[in-house]
Amino acid sequence: MSNNLYEQRVKIISSFLIAAFVGLFNETALNMAIAQLIVDFDSDASTIQWLTTGYLLTLGVLVPISSILMQRFTTRQLFIASLSFSIIGTLISAIAPTFLVLLIGRIVQAAGTAIILPVMIQVVLLVYPIHKRGAAMGKIGLVIVFAPAISPTVAGFVLSQLTWHFIFWFSLPFLIFAFLIGLKYVQNVSEVKPVKFDILSIIFSTIGFGGVVYGFSISGKLGSFMATEVLIAIGIGLLALFLFGLRQFKLEQPMLNLRVFTYPMYSIGVSLIVICMIMILSTMILLPIYLQNILLLAPIIAGLVLLPGGVINAFMSVAAGNLFDRFGPRVMVPVGLFMAMVGLFALRTIDGSTSVYFVAAFHITMFIGITLTMMPAQTNGLNELPKKLYPDGTALLNTLQQVAGAVGTAIAITIMSISTTKYVEANGDTIRNQMEGSILGVQNSITFGLTVAVIGFILSLFLRRVE
Repeated sequence: MSNNLYEQRVKIISSFLIAAFVGLFNETALNMAIAQLIVDFDSDASTIQWLTTGYLLTLGVLVPISSILMQRFTTRQLFIASLSFSIIGTLISAIAPTFLVLLIGRIVQAAGTAIILPVMIQVVLLVYPIHKRGAAMGKIGLVIVFAPAISPTVAGFVLSQLTWHFIFWFSLPFLIFAFLIGLKYVQNVSEVKPVKFDILSIIFSTIGFGGVVYGFSISGKLGSFMATEVLIAIGIGLLALFLFGLRQFKLEQPMLNLRVFTYPMYSIGVSLIVICMIMILSTMILLPIYLQNILLLAPIIAGLVLLPGGVINAFMSVAAGNLFDRFGPRVMVPVGLFMAMVGLFALRTIDGSTSVYFVAAFHITMFIGITLTMMPAQTNGLNELPKKLYPDGTALLNTLQQVAGAVGTAIAITIMSISTTKYVEANGDTIRNQMEGSILGVQNSITFGLTVAVIGFILSLFLRRVE
């Protein structure tokens, strides 16, 4: 690669970072508007949750295909396609008159994000030498953590003055700006190869990832993880994933080369990323509901409570990248997961009288811990792969990351719904008992996140630095 291209890499990555930031911002921004959307569409939380779950489900279905896309199309072509989907989807969402139109807009938005995320990581791996990747991946970590963390605050400000439509109107200019910057600076950095699309692989992947996410998502509506429809959907999904895996090992040019999992640090890194995404997206849907429905805070105040975590983590992500280049993951990741455990252990005690300062403090603690975990685990894992496996490694990492977010969100909502329903059934359907049941539901859901964090901490003890 030419020296000129290395000089241009900051400008190239900047376009991707802006586009990815808006995409990930849109993942969770609507969480703050759930109460307003329930009223506007005369619906319930389990249905409205599909605006987030549908977004994540689309990512889970499309990101696996990105491995082939990155080999068949140029960097510029993929960038332009991604931004086009994002802009069109955001416009549809901004003018949506009904729930169905809004859901369609979200799915089109997600198609854009599904392309931009793996392409961005591959570009970093190609234009940065290994000893500078930590700092570069730190900037990506800043986007991945900061965008969903700050979105409730921005959405809260918007909702305090305007309707939820303006969350999308707010995003649109940034996407157009990223598109124009990218047209000027994004260069083709990968080699294009005539890779074939394997239709069976695409079908198995879509049914597999889609079935698992769909099964967990309808569990909230049905009020049970053991409902027949839930078990059938998850069972079909797991069977399709098994068939998908078998087919990949038989193909000369697999859609996703699952041999990346023969690299142990990559496997541990992916597992830790999955755990972090479950923690992030489950709490990012629970805390806005808790702050608005239980502490009865206005959206703008609820957003401000969650703002410090987002701001502090913006700085921590970049710092974590530089620390990784110097010290590696062996100390950083266990310390990060321990901090996340402390934050979640404290947050699982919140009730109707908890101080917002308590919530803000341990939300910060949890997010600092996640920041110290995600980027080092991801970078260390990808560093172990040979160059030819970069597209497969980044595509698989992003796929499992988004599927984990969707499943984590669905499980958190379902645990909250089941806990609330059982409490009300046992104690009577009064306003007070509805409130007490909701508090118990939030506590139980956060306990689920804590359990996942403990598993991650044990895994982190097996990390070693890839040289």
